[in-house]
Amino acid sequence: MDKRIKGILCVGLIVSTMVAGACNQTEDVNTVSDVIQENAEQIDVDEAMQNTLEHVDAFKELAGELTDGQEAEEVKDEDIADEIIVEELEDGRKLSNDSSDFVLLSEAVPDAILEIRYYSTYNFVGDRIDGYEEPVALLTKEAAKALQEVSDEVMAKGYRLKIYDAYRPQMAVDNFMAWALDADDTRMKEYFYPELDKTVLFPQGYIAEHSGHSRGSTVDLTLFDMETEKEVDMGGTFDYFGELSHPDYTDITDEQYANRMILREAMLNHGFKPLDEEWWHFTLKDEPFPDTYFTFPVNSESVD
Repeated sequence: MDKRIKGILCVGLIVSTMVAGACNQTEDVNTVSDVIQENAEQIDVDEAMQNTLEHVDAFKELAGELTDGQEAEEVKDEDIADEIIVEELEDGRKLSNDSSDFVLLSEAVPDAILEIRYYSTYNFVGDRIDGYEEPVALLTKEAAKALQEVSDEVMAKGYRLKIYDAYRPQMAVDNFMAWALDADDTRMKEYFYPELDKTVLFPQGYIAEHSGHSRGSTVDLTLFDMETEKEVDMGGTFDYFGELSHPDYTDITDEQYANRMILREAMLNHGFKPLDEEWWHFTLKDEPFPDTYFTFPVNSESVD
């Protein structure tokens, strides 16, 4: 076959192939055009060949525009994702997606053990909770610093901290609210609220529209005995709804009560305040965001 015809057919085939992958073949288009230009004399390119080359150059320009447009759209999407949004609520509270003051607890308090219950299905709902995208814990820098001091104190006594929950996004609280209003879903009743009818959980304050956890300086935790390599016996499980969970509940053994007081004393020594209804729940007294409830998800990328 004549070299000219071969060349024309070759270029035609190349252009057809390039059209099929128009949006992601910019580099290939450049290469093909260069090869054709370099070998134009050898294959005796005539007017038809030059027309084909013009089409290739035009295609290069189009592909470049498509690529630039795609990159611009990606940048725009990133800008939207990174935009800080603060919403003022009627009651004076704020909702914010700004995670700049938060840290990963595993980095700030490396000796702590994590068992993030709301990432698992072993919780009072029975499902992984909305917003818990990784089994990690986040806290404000201020709360994490204070918790590191707590960790140092209890480790000197032979314990490590075990974390059940820390920062809790507003979407998780909304998930709890929706669950509380579904009277038929009682899958975990025997484990977490056997003494209560589910319909009282919201009226009695066990579930609420907002949680101190969403402000980023509250943590749920227990002690882990380094000698026995087991959780310390606190006389009741985390997230149990009832008087058994009150820190001053006395219908437990002396040892169980003493264990609660070891945790409580260490937390109070380093600037945390307790909750009257839950032995595991503590909030930094001087929390940096007392009126702000955060909305970003629980994952490591939130604090990158």
